[in-house]
Amino acid sequence: MLRFALTTLARMILLLFGASVLCFILVTNAPMDPVDAFVGTESNVSTEYRAEVAEHWGLTKPPVERYFVWLKNVLHGDWGVSMTFRRPVAQILVERVITSLVLMMTAWLFSGILGFAAGTAAGFFKNSWFDRCIKTFCFIFASTPAFWMGLLLLMVFAVQLGWFPIALSVPIGKAAGEVTILERIHHLILPALTLSVTSISNITLHTRQKIIEVMESDYVLFAKSRGESSWELIRRHGLRNIAIPALTLQFASFSELFGGSVLAENVFAYPGLGSAASIAGIRGDVPLLLGIAVFSALFVFVGNLSANLLYGLFNPEIHEGGEAL
Repeated sequence: MLRFALTTLARMILLLFGASVLCFILVTNAPMDPVDAFVGTESNVSTEYRAEVAEHWGLTKPPVERYFVWLKNVLHGDWGVSMTFRRPVAQILVERVITSLVLMMTAWLFSGILGFAAGTAAGFFKNSWFDRCIKTFCFIFASTPAFWMGLLLLMVFAVQLGWFPIALSVPIGKAAGEVTILERIHHLILPALTLSVTSISNITLHTRQKIIEVMESDYVLFAKSRGESSWELIRRHGLRNIAIPALTLQFASFSELFGGSVLAENVFAYPGLGSAASIAGIRGDVPLLLGIAVFSALFVFVGNLSANLLYGLFNPEIHEGGEAL
């Protein structure tokens, strides 16, 4: 366990370092000028003021030096100041991470539970009308962009029917301390439904195929001959064999989940990391972009690590280095 913990920690450090380096290279080579983003392209400011802005944000230093200065500050707990929001990046991340995590985890649980249940039922009732309907909906959802689905849900359920709010995560003009849990859930439903579309189709179709393979296997045919019921076949033979592939696919969707949150949060003006990443990218906000990139890499890493740790719960026969987890 000590070796596994040290290996995991080393992998996490290398991942975060690589993600920060790659993001820094992409940002510094982007056509967007951070000074123009700060003062505005239409602003008639003097050359001296532009030079002062570049000097203040350290843009006059070589890129390699700027990166290591940023890395040194991060190791001391200073993530820099956002050029867009004029606030510390760490403070922005803390505020928006909670909002985004609630949205992403709600969509993740919804897509996983519904996708697994629908895939299991469709595979068990293979070639039935229910199976055909599930496959049709999955193919439609798999080819539907998240932002288009968000706009469609917004027009139908928020604008025309008025069942849900149009935007934001809390009611407008209401103090944060006065917002109830039900009001937050009411604002969360449409963005979560939009975001869940990014992964529900893959989980459903993959689970369907796996349950078909299990139900057509020799040991299930033998179990049928012994008189086991349909529920017993699924519970004793189906769920355990399809749980690990479905779990792998579900946790692998973490990266897609974070990418889809950028689109969903912008459609619904949801104040999370996704909308902050979009604003930071447009404005060339390097400190904020680096902070979001590091968090997203950590988010995906924790998801994959959680999947590896949960494998032993679903199948105790899985071994790591010759010893059971």
